[in-house]
Amino acid sequence: MSESQNRDQIYATPQDAVKAFVFDEKVAAVFGDMINRSVPGYAMILEMIGVIARRYGRPDTRCYDLGCSLGASTLSLRHNLPQGCSIVAVDNSAAMIERCKQYIAQDSATIPVDVQLADIQDIPYEQASIVVLNFTLQFLPKEQRFDLLKRICDGMIPGGALVLSEKIAFPDDEEQQLLTELHHGFKRSRGYSELEVAQKRSALENVLIPESLNDHRERLLKAGFRKVTLWFQCFNFVSILAEK
Repeated sequence: MSESQNRDQIYATPQDAVKAFVFDEKVAAVFGDMINRSVPGYAMILEMIGVIARRYGRPDTRCYDLGCSLGASTLSLRHNLPQGCSIVAVDNSAAMIERCKQYIAQDSATIPVDVQLADIQDIPYEQASIVVLNFTLQFLPKEQRFDLLKRICDGMIPGGALVLSEKIAFPDDEEQQLLTELHHGFKRSRGYSELEVAQKRSALENVLIPESLNDHRERLLKAGFRKVTLWFQCFNFVSILAEK
């Protein structure tokens, strides 16, 4: 699925004061293009979520897509889960949820999907075999991340799996600088200008708060997951598989 064919030009013209990034209607309209041109390996991660779904999905369980945006991870799950599963797709952006519902309605798969406009910290987690946090946790305040992961783990069946994709930070300054520059090079290769790269970075500066891989690993283990595996990395973007 292509989430959106609209070209992302939100930061293409100079802005006197770059506002903090929000998932509003303007972003929702171009989000498919934005994330594919901003996150290296995004399409691969979506495809592999389907592979993970085939391994860990169990009949009579729920799968959660948290921060579902336009539903790309939801659809990857939906086309690979066994019959008897259901999906709960949650986002706190009304603009995203409205478009997500449209994509789900147009999809041919039969796994039921409950699309909810809600805060992922407020919903219950029950009988979960798979939970996906695809570039979502990084937008929560650091002090709230453990409690969410603990509640997710507590609501999972034994042998369930969490997919956690994040932009990460590196303790070594030289490594951080190198991978940041390579990421910006990736964005330029996808057609973003220097102005767009700079203004988007400013918009996200106090909104998206990355942590180190070790921070994520230790928190997941503390939350109750028995095994944490890094399965994908491209520059400063990773995806982790945490098994209960």
